[in-house]
Amino acid sequence: MNSTGTNPEPRGIETPSDFGKRLGLPFEGDVKLLTRALTHRSFVNEHPSSVSDNERLEFLGDAVLDFVVGAWAYQQFPEMREGELTRLRSALVRTETLATYARALKIGPAMRLGKGEVQSGGRDRDILLCATFEAIVGAIYLANDLEAARIFILPFLRPTADKILEEVNTIDPKSRLQELTQSIGMGIPKYVVVESQGPEHQKTFTIEVHVQGQTMGSGEGTSKHAAQLAAATNALQTIENQQNFGKN
Repeated sequence: MNSTGTNPEPRGIETPSDFGKRLGLPFEGDVKLLTRALTHRSFVNEHPSSVSDNERLEFLGDAVLDFVVGAWAYQQFPEMREGELTRLRSALVRTETLATYARALKIGPAMRLGKGEVQSGGRDRDILLCATFEAIVGAIYLANDLEAARIFILPFLRPTADKILEEVNTIDPKSRLQELTQSIGMGIPKYVVVESQGPEHQKTFTIEVHVQGQTMGSGEGTSKHAAQLAAATNALQTIENQQNFGKN
């Protein structure tokens, strides 16, 4: 029998009880919630008498993560503007990132999956690892409180945020501009050559970048790519100034 007294655990996986003990999770001997957090609907389909699947806990955990990570980012980066905080929070809780947290905790071997999911590599699939991590957060919150969930999440945030911010600093201005305009609902920038001067082998290009039909920046360069980068940099400054003006 498993730790809940309902179904035998499939061979080769970690029981919810052992998983909770290994990570020191705050369930105080009652692992029913943790068992549900680890249970995918494919397992329930094959074991109808088992506990419910983890989809509702996943929903709750997602909300808890958004709040905890948002509050943490707000406190840790007082110099960041709203748009930057939004992008950082999104990066810290996106599917691939949460799957990385799950792998660090070795959640895969404890996931209760149906045979088909196991055979198709579900124990290492980002979407399932992410969902299970969110469900565990939801279970910790229900079994304890928001502080317990925060303590569970906190160790992942600083190293991941540092890595994300380091990567952002290496992204070229065109990519940064597109990420910014899409994150604030302004769509994809368009680059328009407005002038080219000089002989064929030594041309200078002037390019404007348009966002929602408005000219947001312009730049010059000895190639179209260089001019686009200059225009994107100018546009980033323009949008940043507009955002700052709107807050004054």
